[in-house]
Amino acid sequence: MTPIILHQPGRPPTAAPQPTPQTVYLSFSAEINVNTTETLIAAVSNIVNQGVRDVHLLMSSPGGMVMCGLNLYNTLRGLPIHLTTHNVGNMDSIGNTVFLAGETRYACPHSTFMFHGVAFPALAGQQFDEKTLLERLGSIKADQKRIGSIIKERTRLDESAIAGLFLEAQTKDAGFALTSGIIHEIREVQIPAGCPVVPLVFQR
Repeated sequence: MTPIILHQPGRPPTAAPQPTPQTVYLSFSAEINVNTTETLIAAVSNIVNQGVRDVHLLMSSPGGMVMCGLNLYNTLRGLPIHLTTHNVGNMDSIGNTVFLAGETRYACPHSTFMFHGVAFPALAGQQFDEKTLLERLGSIKADQKRIGSIIKERTRLDESAIAGLFLEAQTKDAGFALTSGIIHEIREVQIPAGCPVVPLVFQR
């Protein structure tokens, strides 16, 4: 039935309000850094403010900054939405932590997951004394402990298996992700016709 729009004389007719979509898909294919983190949080927050409660995040990421990944994980987990994450390509490094924020998690058949230990970049000519190395080592261990605790909470992997993943730095397939509890199902992305899709595009 077509809605009837009432308006007073002298005032232009008011357009019928568009209904809030029940589900929105977001596409995120980028490194995890300050810029991409802020953009993703802003996009999801905008969707939440419109009343959407079912968000699907299509992800492919080479990883990036641990600080930003943990920020995304905690923020996404705290929003009043049901978040479904889809691995649509490669999920590497800290990208796996963000992916695990999904309450429901899927992976495309040919997608991959790669875990490795935390590292830090060294500038050319930079020198390290014992104190600096111990500080860096302590920071690495703290970050790996935080990431490992999230993996343990959200999957079926135990501490020993997680430590092995950090040391091996091997790429795992969707089958491994399924048996390990990283994902709930291997499936292609199927976006219903008419469902809003929001692509996040970043400067390269």
